[in-house]
Amino acid sequence: MALEEDQTQVKSADELLKEFDSEADKRILTGIVGRLVSALAICFTLFQLYTSFFGVLDAHLQRAIHLSFGMCLIFLLYPTRRSWSRHKIHPFDVLLAIIGAAVPMYVVVTYNELVLRAGTVTDLDFFIGTVGLTLVIEGCRRVVGKPMVTVALVFIAYAFAGPYLPDTVAHRGVSLSDLVAHLYFTTEGVFGIPLGVSSTFIFLFILFGAYLESTGLGKFFIDIANALAGWASGGPAKVTVLASGMMGTISGSSVANVVGVGSFTIPMMKKLGYNKEFAGGVEAAGSTGGQIMPPIMGAAAFLMAEFMGVPYLDVVKAAVIPAILYYTGVWISVHLEAKRKGLKGIPRNELPNLKEVFLKRGHLALPLIAILALLVEGQTPTKAALWGIVIAILASSLSKATRMKPVEIIEGLEKGAKGVLGVLIACATAGIIIGVVTKTGVGLKLAGGLIELAGGLLLPAMFFTMITSLILGMGVPTTANYVITSTIAAPALIALGIPIIAAHMFVFYFGIIADITPPVALAAYAASGISGGNPLMTGVVAAKLAIAAFIVPYIFVYAPVLLMVNATPAEVISAAISAIAGMWGLGIAMIGYWYADVNPVMRVVAFIGGIMLIDPGLLTDVIGIAILVGIYFIQRRKASVKNNLTM
Repeated sequence: MALEEDQTQVKSADELLKEFDSEADKRILTGIVGRLVSALAICFTLFQLYTSFFGVLDAHLQRAIHLSFGMCLIFLLYPTRRSWSRHKIHPFDVLLAIIGAAVPMYVVVTYNELVLRAGTVTDLDFFIGTVGLTLVIEGCRRVVGKPMVTVALVFIAYAFAGPYLPDTVAHRGVSLSDLVAHLYFTTEGVFGIPLGVSSTFIFLFILFGAYLESTGLGKFFIDIANALAGWASGGPAKVTVLASGMMGTISGSSVANVVGVGSFTIPMMKKLGYNKEFAGGVEAAGSTGGQIMPPIMGAAAFLMAEFMGVPYLDVVKAAVIPAILYYTGVWISVHLEAKRKGLKGIPRNELPNLKEVFLKRGHLALPLIAILALLVEGQTPTKAALWGIVIAILASSLSKATRMKPVEIIEGLEKGAKGVLGVLIACATAGIIIGVVTKTGVGLKLAGGLIELAGGLLLPAMFFTMITSLILGMGVPTTANYVITSTIAAPALIALGIPIIAAHMFVFYFGIIADITPPVALAAYAASGISGGNPLMTGVVAAKLAIAAFIVPYIFVYAPVLLMVNATPAEVISAAISAIAGMWGLGIAMIGYWYADVNPVMRVVAFIGGIMLIDPGLLTDVIGIAILVGIYFIQRRKASVKNNLTM
């Protein structure tokens, strides 16, 4: 009976993933066709591994072959229509798969001629480029969805409409042949930096994540979280926060994280006494934060390092304190809600033993430790990921229970190739957007317009940037969202004098938390599908729990010490401690409880105190501490009076 229930839960989890994550809604192929597609995916991975070990090809060639494999797999695995069979490939999709593979290979075959022609396109080039761009957009529609396609088409339309637009955004216009040449036969369009990062770092880290999942690391994380926090007040909710944060180190998708962890934790939270919306909100908030959790973070983090021209480790370092604050805020809110409702934890005898968990499966964490050590030593992300893959396979063999069989190692190659398709096509489509921006110069115009709209003031400029990122994030994946906002909005923030890493982290953060920001909050909708709660209210709860993500970016723009920028270790430690204390004030404000219920006025005061502590500085820290200490004594007195009356 228990087995049947588990199978039902797995089935419903798969259905949820397909409903809210279009990337997961792919064909399931068997027989000789399935084996052929699997072989193609394995060849894709072997190509990536070969070039990573023996040297990446010339940028245009590497990216073209990467796109060729990706396009072929996309049309084979994702049907033209959702109503088409998921168990056999339609002949039309086979045709598109062949064309999708052939068109990028045209760049490889004629590479020397294209270089000699230096931007001049023949009629055949124009035809191939037009077909290539069309197929990239169609592939994006299938895997990523219509919102990103709409954004790309708007930018393409802008390229042609330039002479007819108002002066603030007008340009002289671009001919169709010039646009096709720029977008498909240079490294500033489809084959630009985003696809370059996808064809190197991102692919390897997704492959690394596929192997970590195969070793059972996810179950290891959940058991650790249960052992550490399952017994505390509101234990299952705290388990959710811990497990989701740890899972975020190997999962780049908020929705996948929600479904993977939430299938276990949301029923536990409901059983303990949390209502449906709160249980779903906790999972959505915890899972979304995984994309900002070092050391791996989301795919956009690799793009950030490339766009800024800094080592990936610098991005990881900058993300550490904000990630700690994010999860501290969610943890505190969960704790206060549990205290308010009088929720207990799970009996210790029903929980895993921490020592036993580490003795049985602690070796599974070795690959993550190794990657972090390699990055700290100065190794490139490529080398770190390669060694991480090797160590993951070797580490799994240290125990019979976790050892991967040869067939599982081969399946890992297939999973890695299929797992990269969403990022690959999003990066290719983002390249179209960037190409239009560089061809028309609209980036500078929009950045200037943003500064003018903000009256030259930093705070309004940040607010408008935040709104832009949240709107784009309602339907555009984090990777593409970051590409667009970093191209258009980040330059405006940099022009106003803030450090480049603070500007990029700002847009990165708001692109991520769009997944839990109503009205379109995909992570919250997925969580509500498991909890049975109201999707909109689940999103509202998740946004409240993740309040740090809405506030901390503003703080680190004004005080880059939170990003470890131009700061001594003492300054970083001091800022981190005070900011963590400040999260307590924000938690009180969001939940409305400490030792007793907190009235609306006191909640506002607690919010102010929390902000003061998050903002580094002696004066703000003193004010914030004074406010929280005052609230503490008021709350203790109120709780004491209540207890005496009860007695």
